[in-house]
Amino acid sequence: MTQDAEVIVVGAGPAGSTAATYLARAGVDVLLLEKSAFPRDKVCGDGLTPRGVKQLIDLGIDTSPEAGWVHSRGLRIRTAELTLELDWPELTSYPPYGVARTRRDFDELLASTAVKAGARLCERTSVTGAITDERTGRVVGVRAKQGPDKQPVSYRAPLVLGCDGVSARLALSVGIDKSDTRPMGVAVRRYYRSPRHDDPYIEGHLELWDRRDPAQPALLPGYGWAFPLGDGTVNVGLGMLSTSASFRNVDYRALLRSWLDSTPEEWGYREENAVGRIGGAGLPMGFNRTPHYRDGLLLVGDAGGMVSPFNGEGIAAAMESASLAAEHVVQALARPGGPSRERALHGYPRAVADLMGGYYRLGNLFARAIGKPKVMRLATKYGLRINPLIPLVFKGMSGCYDQRGGDAVDRLVTTLSKLTPSPR
Repeated sequence: MTQDAEVIVVGAGPAGSTAATYLARAGVDVLLLEKSAFPRDKVCGDGLTPRGVKQLIDLGIDTSPEAGWVHSRGLRIRTAELTLELDWPELTSYPPYGVARTRRDFDELLASTAVKAGARLCERTSVTGAITDERTGRVVGVRAKQGPDKQPVSYRAPLVLGCDGVSARLALSVGIDKSDTRPMGVAVRRYYRSPRHDDPYIEGHLELWDRRDPAQPALLPGYGWAFPLGDGTVNVGLGMLSTSASFRNVDYRALLRSWLDSTPEEWGYREENAVGRIGGAGLPMGFNRTPHYRDGLLLVGDAGGMVSPFNGEGIAAAMESASLAAEHVVQALARPGGPSRERALHGYPRAVADLMGGYYRLGNLFARAIGKPKVMRLATKYGLRINPLIPLVFKGMSGCYDQRGGDAVDRLVTTLSKLTPSPR
């Protein structure tokens, strides 16, 4: 078989570019296929917790303010009756700051890092499905449409990484479907000119009220966020979970406008201050698509349903899983084809499950619980007033805790994650 590369990576988002960077640095011939052209936008909160910042540092990326990153010192939690300002914890595993940057800049920076490492980037190449061996069913390449005229092309390689996000076209083309038993989220966001653009805290609004009917305001599952970008604008959005009975019956864009109209006018979250249109996207959570490796295809990041059910963050997990995927692919390629190579590749889903499987299982239970508005209301009204619970809630929901050592809260979150069966 004629090969176009040793590894094909589909999608140059955080997962794909991170994997391509590590593979190229290890001397692997990597072909990185991206359906759009940089710079391009993505619907996302634009904010990273310290867990995501660690991944940037591991890649060797300068995360200083001088390099264009806006730093956050912590999270401000807001409910109808309470405001808490919580600094990011001092940990061994993660730095004590978060960062924010628009996805337009962020993704292009990661893609250029992959190219500098030696990956070959092909833009405007929309992959439509996998090429499989007729005899074995193994994935041996991809089909795509390329350029403005959408010319059909195909590329072949012994291994393919599906980093194509929530669409997961590669996985679907070989029959790997998502599980409806695990939560799904929807996120919508918009940019607003605001005097709060240089606020040192990112914000999480844990009570999301639908006030379109003033006589009967309804509390919905999910949360609102605000990520200051330091350039005069704030990324403001909301996320909602499929565990709500009203998940499929909500106009999310109208809900966003209704929610923002109820915020203080001095914040600036009004139509006259809006920059651009409202964007929306799905959030595949809690390992809702498995197996993460089968017959030459590895699923990484959103394509494998790796968005956190606790907070909707997907970038950190995308980059973490990309690092693990690259590590196992490098080890596999150093072995002869056959059972030994397959053994190395099957180590990838186990490694991902060990890292985040139990934690995500906890998150799935959490998502089911807050899908009931009464439970959500009780949790925000009373739970956040119990001071000893606050560090547990903060570290647990943000994913910022030391899995080895750490304080009593870190050990408790780690133990709870281990006691919860990991999705396989």
